[in-house]
Amino acid sequence: MDRKRFHVVHEEQPDRHVVYIKGELDLAAAEQFQHAVEPLAGDASKPLVIRLEELTYIDSTGIGMFVALLKTRKKQGAPFAIENVPPKVQRLFDLTGVSYLFSTMNDTTERIEGQS
Repeated sequence: MDRKRFHVVHEEQPDRHVVYIKGELDLAAAEQFQHAVEPLAGDASKPLVIRLEELTYIDSTGIGMFVALLKTRKKQGAPFAIENVPPKVQRLFDLTGVSYLFSTMNDTTERIEGQS
């Protein structure tokens, strides 16, 4: 059951904000995720990186939150990246048609340097 629990951890590094997600990002976890990430999304002075290696499940609510983050950061001209997408989650991104939004985000350095 612990595997299903949702955890979000923010690590502020000198050059970026890194958010680690563990467990299931679904409707039940949406408020917790939003509460943790909203202040970081508004800080355009540093790139925002979301790491998904321990994400076990994501639903349409979670995907929508990633898309909203991408739009917010793009509007600010602030870098945003998603790293270490598990194969099951990548398959869902592919099936829902959002892969093209996140396809170049696996290499954070390239993605961040590529945004102006």
